[in-house]
Amino acid sequence: MTQASHQPLFYGLSDGNRIPSLGLGTWKAEPGQIGEVVQKAIELGYRHIDCAAVYMNEKEIGGAFRRVFSSGYVKREELFVTSKLWNTCHRPEHVVEACKQTLADLQLEYLDLYLIHWPFAWEFCGSPLNENTWKGVDGAGNIRFDHGVTLQQTWAAMESLVEQGLVRSIGVSNYGLAELHDLLSYARIKPVVNQIEAHPYNSRAEHVQEAKRMGLLVEAYAPLGSGTLGMLRDPAIQNLAKKYQATPAQICLAWNIQRGCVVLPKSVSPDRLRENLDAVRILLDAADMDTLNGMDRALLACDMRVYWPYPVPEEAVRPERFQNTSSNGHS
Repeated sequence: MTQASHQPLFYGLSDGNRIPSLGLGTWKAEPGQIGEVVQKAIELGYRHIDCAAVYMNEKEIGGAFRRVFSSGYVKREELFVTSKLWNTCHRPEHVVEACKQTLADLQLEYLDLYLIHWPFAWEFCGSPLNENTWKGVDGAGNIRFDHGVTLQQTWAAMESLVEQGLVRSIGVSNYGLAELHDLLSYARIKPVVNQIEAHPYNSRAEHVQEAKRMGLLVEAYAPLGSGTLGMLRDPAIQNLAKKYQATPAQICLAWNIQRGCVVLPKSVSPDRLRENLDAVRILLDAADMDTLNGMDRALLACDMRVYWPYPVPEEAVRPERFQNTSSNGHS
């Protein structure tokens, strides 16, 4: 690396807790593989693991946690673990049940952060989540939205999880700015983060700035484009990688961290796990930050518009999308 300085290793949350600036994403991880990946990541130095019930791999991840805790390699308080409430569990009676199921699967007594995964509810189809219960659909395969529960009711149940000691902090994921403003109007316990897709090809700059003004930290999932956007082959990013004696992935991660976002890259390769973790050692100069800030193409790797029950805010997800299914092993 050419830089002696490094990015912040932690960010402070508005409730006084701290969150590591780089974590391991576990979305789309292959069954039978993710447990070993999580254990290896922790051994390499990762202290932030991002999970979700709908990924259907929390039991395997829980086995990895048990192994690293029992070996004495890390203590529970040294890890920051996030999970997310799925769309079919928005009714208050299901929120607590879903959280307790996640805790049982992860073999933890508490979560550091629990998020509402998406700002809409689907009909409850049973518990625990599996291939038959994760999507509330009718006989024709159409999603059945649950219009009998509001986001305010779901948030009140999330607040109860903090009061019960099941979670330390609460937040949201995939919320638009209008939904964040609405949430802040009624929240007794304020959300500390909004986790959204964000990378140089979709910087969400307005969202990041406004969320910060509201006291929320932005977490960036798919910070490398999930291997579908061709971003890591962009000549401008590759030129910056040469300048900093880094990789294109490291440049993208460093850019997001430097503008105040937490990044959640996913990889199963030990070499790429190390590579991603080392991104915190790269400090970009102002001109190079401007170059990356100017690369926004409004592209999405995860386009969920078809699942929304109401018109999607333009700033939340934009319609342009580059189709490229080639994979480079990064997310």
